[in-house]
Amino acid sequence: MQKLLQKIFSHKQFGKLSIYGFGQLFNLATPLLVVPYIVSVCGEENFGKSAVGMAIAFFLIVFVDYSCDITGVREVSIKRNSRIELEDVFLTTYALKFFILLSVVTISLFLIFNVSYFQAEKALFLFSLTVLLGQFVSPIWFLQGIENVKWITIYNIISKTLYLALIFTFVKKENDYIYVNLFWGIGMFFSGFYFLVKIMIAHKFSVFNIKIENVKKLLKKDFTMFSSQIFFSLHLYAPVILVSYFGSNLMAGQYKIVDQIIVIFKTYIFLFFNYVFPKVCFELDSDKKTGFKNWKLFNGINFIFIFISMILIFVYSYEIISYFNPTNRYLLTNLLQIAVFIPILLSVSIPLKQLVLAENHKRFYVITTYIVVTINLITILFLLPIFEVYGVFYSLLFTELLVIFFYLYSLKEFFKKNDKSSFPKVIK
Repeated sequence: MQKLLQKIFSHKQFGKLSIYGFGQLFNLATPLLVVPYIVSVCGEENFGKSAVGMAIAFFLIVFVDYSCDITGVREVSIKRNSRIELEDVFLTTYALKFFILLSVVTISLFLIFNVSYFQAEKALFLFSLTVLLGQFVSPIWFLQGIENVKWITIYNIISKTLYLALIFTFVKKENDYIYVNLFWGIGMFFSGFYFLVKIMIAHKFSVFNIKIENVKKLLKKDFTMFSSQIFFSLHLYAPVILVSYFGSNLMAGQYKIVDQIIVIFKTYIFLFFNYVFPKVCFELDSDKKTGFKNWKLFNGINFIFIFISMILIFVYSYEIISYFNPTNRYLLTNLLQIAVFIPILLSVSIPLKQLVLAENHKRFYVITTYIVVTINLITILFLLPIFEVYGVFYSLLFTELLVIFFYLYSLKEFFKKNDKSSFPKVIK
């Protein structure tokens, strides 16, 4: 054990991971500071409304990103040593993101002013569009590809600090919930724009080198992956929207309070994926055995951390729920004790997703995402009237198990070639 710990702490990636982890503390700590305050000032129902607006904004982010958070990161990671190729990836991606942003905002404005569901909370949904603008300028995908964890850390600190300052300064009344998503978008925009300019100066990128033909090629090439990301986004953000639409905003608020606790660890897992993914792609492309060895090392430690954390949350679930100032603490405590199994399953499925994408099994990933998300949405609609909010978490657990099974099936040949002793060899 001592030798293993020495190997981990002496690994050059551990230093980067420590810096990256420090920055992510701001992402993870922000909900712990903000949500109890919003619930106490605005109430569970209004918190549910803001959660729906944020969920819709996060869903639309998938269109603006156009899978650059996966394919873009991979391209930047592989081409990091060529300034010309790196510039082409950077400029082509942002040009495409810009045209998509204009289209998404135009359609969104039309729906907000013409559909009764959105008109009821017009101001909330309009302000939520600033999240799209913030995501557009965010260069995190590029920084992940070149593994510039220092700038990623500073970006997170600036954006979340600004968000917190705005929330605690201006959210003072029950109806101020409409500003919550606006402040999130403002924090993202100013931090993202600052680092976008820094990247262009540091790498000497010029906007005059944009090639329209490359934008068209990227639009066509990444469409399949983009469409799968739409389904994956539905998997993440549709539940709270469905609970609100087919249940009530109060139920949506209750679901979101529990999810907000779990999402701290879900966010951590996704951020860990973003950190490790470029390295996995680069090392597997260079030396599969070395890359796979490091993959097991980092993701194994991460699984242990998540597992222990979920045990603690399960044991102290009532005390944790009480911190968020809800009205029905026993109901939410029971929900939380079910929901803790989601991060445990994610800490298995997300590392497997790294390998699936690093091995370029795009078609299988896309088909799996289509199937699993469709099943998830159907089961939510079926279970929600019977089990209410419980049904949503039952569905999420079931579909996450399906994802793990599908990924293991896709990677069975990879595991046979690279690690005969690995646990996935049971998949034949």
